[in-house]
Amino acid sequence: MMRVTLRQLQTFEAVARLNSFSRAAEEMCVSQPTVSKQIKGLQEEVGLVLIEQSGKKLFLSEAGQELYKTCADWLNTWEKFEQTAANLKGLKQGKLSVATVTTAKYFLPRILGMFCHEYPGIDVSLEVLNRDRLLERLAKNQDDVYIMSVPPDDPSIKAEPFLDNDLVMIAGSHNPLVSKKQLSLESLQQQPFIIREQGSGNRLLVEKLFKDLGLNLNVRMELGSNEAIKQAVIGGLGISLLSRSTLSHDPSQEELAILDVEGFPIKRHWYLVQPKDKKLSVVADTFLEFLLAHIDVFSKQK
Repeated sequence: MMRVTLRQLQTFEAVARLNSFSRAAEEMCVSQPTVSKQIKGLQEEVGLVLIEQSGKKLFLSEAGQELYKTCADWLNTWEKFEQTAANLKGLKQGKLSVATVTTAKYFLPRILGMFCHEYPGIDVSLEVLNRDRLLERLAKNQDDVYIMSVPPDDPSIKAEPFLDNDLVMIAGSHNPLVSKKQLSLESLQQQPFIIREQGSGNRLLVEKLFKDLGLNLNVRMELGSNEAIKQAVIGGLGISLLSRSTLSHDPSQEELAILDVEGFPIKRHWYLVQPKDKKLSVVADTFLEFLLAHIDVFSKQK
């Protein structure tokens, strides 16, 4: 009846779900004009307006709402077929989608590089997000593999630890606290802290730590990346708690120091997270086996 393409449906689903052409373009790694062109072509093929725009706000028309209801089912069915096709082809080709939180970028791309070298026919995509956005993708089962440091407390989710992710207290190398031994966390309550933004797993850990001990957290600044936090600490704006992995192989390491604080480092882990009932593809299963077999290389480098 219609010559609607899968790409048009994928674009429409992304725009409808995110309520934004620009965010859909960002998620799909294409330009905004490309998204607009796909939506225009879909509406011409259907013969009805699907998305209406008033100022900067988007609204689904009645036809758009009906299409969106069924679109997710179509795309899910197609993804299952792609997975089956990849399984039938074995590991000569296929797709792997990995979603992780921002701190994992310090070790995960190197593992993916090793995997791609071993299996050059696999098309790998990596989404690097904060914890809240990763949980959104997990809830919608949008990826094959999820890696995070603070898994959700949900009985339908399976979380398997696979790598240490110790939390350390850092300061600029010229901070007077660097020379002190066995600092108590209580003595640091009045120190200005630089922490991650809302929705970050690191922030969740830090806030829980202080709350559980009945201590105040004196937040001086919120920043959206670990690199920005390290530069603020080097600049003398405050101290911070970060994963030790963010300090590995860092040229600015000499300008930072790990403080000697009682109870630190705090032992944490990186987790492989997935729905308990999720059936992994051959490609995803192979990547997980590869990850666990090679993770000791990165443990020794830390």
